[in-house]
Amino acid sequence: MGVTVFSRSWRVAWGKIHTLASRLLTDVVWQDGEFAVISPSGQEIFRLSPTEDFVVVGDIWLTNQGELLGKLGLTTEEFGGDDLDLLGRLWERWGGECLQLLVGMFSLVIWERRQQRLWMIRDRVGAKTLYYTRHGAVQWIAPQLPSLSAYRSSELDLVALRDYLCCAFVPGERTLWQDVKEVRPGTAVLSPATEVYTYWQLQENISNQESLEWHGESLRGLLNQVVQEYLPTNQPVGVFLSGGLDSSCITALAAKFHSHPVHTYSMHFGAESPNELEFSSLVAQHCQTQHHILEITFGDMWNYLPQVMLHLDDPIGDPLTVPNLLLGKLAKNHVEVILNGEGGDPCFGGPKNQPMLINCLYGGVTNQDGLAAYLTSFKKCADDLPQLLKPDVYHAVVEEKSVFAPDLNAKMNYLNCLMGLNIKYKGADQILTKVNNLTSAVGLIGRSPLFDQRVVDLSMTIPPIYKLSGVEEKAVLKQAVRDILPPSIIHRPKSGMMVPVQLGFRKYWQQQARKMLLHKKSAIAPYFQQQVIQDWLNYRGDIWGRYGVKLWLLTSLEVWLQVHQG
Repeated sequence: MGVTVFSRSWRVAWGKIHTLASRLLTDVVWQDGEFAVISPSGQEIFRLSPTEDFVVVGDIWLTNQGELLGKLGLTTEEFGGDDLDLLGRLWERWGGECLQLLVGMFSLVIWERRQQRLWMIRDRVGAKTLYYTRHGAVQWIAPQLPSLSAYRSSELDLVALRDYLCCAFVPGERTLWQDVKEVRPGTAVLSPATEVYTYWQLQENISNQESLEWHGESLRGLLNQVVQEYLPTNQPVGVFLSGGLDSSCITALAAKFHSHPVHTYSMHFGAESPNELEFSSLVAQHCQTQHHILEITFGDMWNYLPQVMLHLDDPIGDPLTVPNLLLGKLAKNHVEVILNGEGGDPCFGGPKNQPMLINCLYGGVTNQDGLAAYLTSFKKCADDLPQLLKPDVYHAVVEEKSVFAPDLNAKMNYLNCLMGLNIKYKGADQILTKVNNLTSAVGLIGRSPLFDQRVVDLSMTIPPIYKLSGVEEKAVLKQAVRDILPPSIIHRPKSGMMVPVQLGFRKYWQQQARKMLLHKKSAIAPYFQQQVIQDWLNYRGDIWGRYGVKLWLLTSLEVWLQVHQG
């Protein structure tokens, strides 16, 4: 299980940096007193504003450059800079108010030299990530959590651990490391006081007067615009294509608008497991893409897990992480930009909301409160915590509030409330961070058109009945793209990409998993009851066939801790 060495990204040090050992300040590309920008790769990731009053550092990709230049009274020829330069000019003109104008993906640090103030900023939906340490004389900031490994303790945040077991990702500002926090989407954190400003949040604004056809046409117009903006210039583009509605519509739109080759990538898990190749191949043929199919073996799933976990900020227990990396490796042979269909379920009403809707209707019968039902709906380890966690760990977290609780009680339509939760947490903390990290790990640029902030905003104006109504799901998205996809794709029920982890642990990985998870010196040993894990490995009482998913969750955590604790 060899691991490729993690390539550390840029980072910023701020505070009493004169007290630091010299080894911590190598690769400094710019310094201003107690503020330093570090770039191990030598990449130019900072700019000074025209007056040199502001230093802009980070990752940024804006889709509305022309509009922003117009507000500054500049033409493209007069400007001649990049998005970091542009933000420097905007910040000089409007300060933090300019964040309302930005459309795109970014994680940024802005140093105001005269005021000696530091801003940490993340885009609206969380396509980019940003982390910072909370303690010590020097604050460290980086877009990737492993880049902060030299500046943090190894103490785990037990509440974050609890939440990971419930969701398969760590939601909210917590990370699995106790002294590192994450900047939340749509917020700016201002230091030295660590004040948090929310410059964007999801707002429900349902337009009930219009028909399904009207909303579908409105959505289609926006998707046409967004997909065209996301396409690369003068080069081929790739699309991860599962054969479901979401990835199929992105494929069709890319093929419609791109004048260069469109490559599509699908996967399967061999003859022992069902697949969706019939549908993905149908879409590829319909859209006349250059289609590539990858078989992922059970050996691949196990052997590449350390490399995947190395490139994830927090652990993600979704079994699709390894396939995402391997499909990205294949795509890198042909393209530089890869699109995906992520975001269709959270924005337009996927079927995973149905159990919560049923609980809302029949909660008096099930006697399960909304939060417990929501955590159970992930179908991970929420109901197992009293038995799985060691008593001292369980008692330390059982009374701690859930990050989901306030949003579950939001004053909006209940379906939109659930979808808002998925956008805010699962979107930002699992889906988009997975896309960002695993595509960049193989040298690709990953983009998610259905998670564009404008699409997300538009989704909150669509009546819930046009999203999920009974067994009809994503009616508005189907209406928007029905003219560019085969009817069998429009009308097929969503099945989801099922990774055969149940079969994997039963037939292929049990011995390795037993050795790893039950070892007395395993990284998870201080937190979990080994007897429960042993029962899962032996499939004792697996009535619902869920032990494979739970074992993958624990295995991902163990491997993540191994590759990041050393």
